[in-house]
Parts: sequence; C-alpha cells; structure tokens
Amino acid sequence: MALIPYALTRPFLFGLDPERAHELTLESIATLQNTPLQCLWQQPRVADPVTVAGLKFPNRIGLAAGLDKNGRCIDGLGAMGFGFIEVGTVTPKGQPGNPKPRMFRLPAKDALINRLGFNNEGLAAFLANVQRARSFRAAGGILGLNIGKNAATAIEDAASDYLACLDGVYPHADYVTVNISSPNTKNLRALQSDEALDALLGALQQRRQQLARQHGRQVPMFVKIAPDLDEAQVGVIAATLRHNGIDGVIATNTTIAREAVAGLPHADEAGGLSGRPVFEASNRVIAQLRAALGSGYPIIGVGGVLSGRDAQAKIAAGADLVQVYTGLIYKGPELVADCARALAGPGR
Repeated sequence: MALIPYALTRPFLFGLDPERAHELTLESIATLQNTPLQCLWQQPRVADPVTVAGLKFPNRIGLAAGLDKNGRCIDGLGAMGFGFIEVGTVTPKGQPGNPKPRMFRLPAKDALINRLGFNNEGLAAFLANVQRARSFRAAGGILGLNIGKNAATAIEDAASDYLACLDGVYPHADYVTVNISSPNTKNLRALQSDEALDALLGALQQRRQQLARQHGRQVPMFVKIAPDLDEAQVGVIAATLRHNGIDGVIATNTTIAREAVAGLPHADEAGGLSGRPVFEASNRVIAQLRAALGSGYPIIGVGGVLSGRDAQAKIAAGADLVQVYTGLIYKGPELVADCARALAGPGR
C-alpha cells in the first residue's frame, strides 16, 4: 500500500496545468525512484504470471506508452505494481512537439485530450535512460520500447526513422512497439493503410531478422493501432500483421472522435481523446482483431480502463494483456493493484 493515498495528492495535481502536473510527477518519480522515499507510492506487485509472445509477464497489467516518453522513470513506475511497462514514443532526433497548451482534462468524463506530438529528447538520451533502469527488470518486469518518426520526416521516408529507432532499441527491449496511430503527428495514421503498412512492416521485419542474428535473440514486435477504424480496415491490418510475421498488436491509441464529450469544456481541442470515452471503441477493435486473428495471437488492450471491471472487459473482448494510462492519472497507483487482482481472481 502506498504511504500517501492518491486521493490526498490528486487535488493538488489537478490544480495545476495538466502538462505541468505531468512533468512535476515524472520529475519527482525520477528523483526518488530506487530510494527509501519510493515507499510514497510503492505497492506490492500482484503475482499472476502469464506467457504472451514468448515473454513471461509477472501479471497482465502494464503501463501504456506516452506517460514516460523519455524512459526516465521505469523503476519508479514499476514500483506501482505493474507487470510490464512501455516507454516512448521515441524518435531518432529530439523534438519539442506541438505548441503549448497541448494537454487538457475533461474530468466529467474521466478523460484527457492531448496533442503533445511525440515530444521527446531523442534516441540517444532515451537509450541512456533505459540502460540506467535496474530494479524493475531485475524483479522480472517486462519492458516495451515504443518507436515512431520525427515530425519533420516526410511520410514517404518514415521507414528510415522507424528502422533507425529499431536498430537503437533492439538490444535493450523485451518487446518493441511500432506506433503508427498517434493523431498528433501529421499523416502518421496514413501508415495504417494496407499498402503503406505492408511496406513499413516488411522493412521492419527484414531488419529485425538481421538484428536477431546479430544479437542472438529474437525480440517480439507489436504494432499499435487507432480506435477510429471500421471492421474492414481492422481486417486488412490483421492480415498485414500476419503476412509480415508481426508478433502482436496493441489496441488502441487515442481517438479523434468527440461525440462522447460534446459540449464539455475543451471538447473541441485538437488531439487524441483518451480515458473513459475510448473504452467501447477500443473494445470493439479488440473484438474485431480477435475474430480476424483467431485464438493465440497476442493482443494488448488499452483504452478507458479505470477499474478492475474495465480490465476484465478488455480480456473478455479478446485481449491477453491490459495497459492503463489516463486511468492512472484519475485513479492513481491503486488502480494497478485493483486491475491486477481483478484479472488474477479471488484471493490475490
């Protein structure tokens, strides 16, 4: 149990600008991780091991990419009880992202809108941070590294950025995620179309085979997709993943739909909407993927998980593992144990 309940710290954080609250939280965790003061938020990890994509996960609950883009807080975040953590999205070169303000809370719907735009310090700084992390992985935690393209890179040259990132992260990742679904990098979602996706994944798979021979280990590769897809598009993506030997899929990223938050303050801000409003769309895509991919193909479900029951619904829809992000901001570290216990069953 965390020494300080999140209910006591949330009012302070929610009194700040959302991005400033985010930065302050990460700065604090980065400074205090692996020290005795980590007890302020530390929780025991629920033991519920499961093997997915050849990896043994300590439990089914993970942190989605985007919260720790630079990989500074792997150990501190891991202390919240996660079975796996995904950091990034990292791009080859550092970039500031989109102009501020670019993050907005919609508390009435337990939601966020962000248009951060892959703001990060670049691949070299990211890898230095990843290599400094020690306690989470030493305790069996699984680490995913999420890769993307620079905003200044033309979409037709996107593969070069993804390949550069894959080269860098491969030796340090338990799995790699290819992010082609953020709405905040111009034209990025065009990479989900059949021909573009096939070309990108073909190039990545060829490079991964080279890296596997070079490093003597096979690192699973996942692709993260959007919720704003119809069933035919999901079917094409599923077939393309299979065709290119991709190990799994993460469903889903944020949505550009606004029906669920219409009329609320900030509802019309550009960017990706996350939290409760994306829950049903995410579950729909998960179910469609499971139908298209069949049993046994790894699916990580993410989007709108704010309780253990929500995590159970992701599994019922067809996911093998579940990630949280916005729910952590609204519910705090207690959400991790709540979800892990719900999936582990009675007595955990």
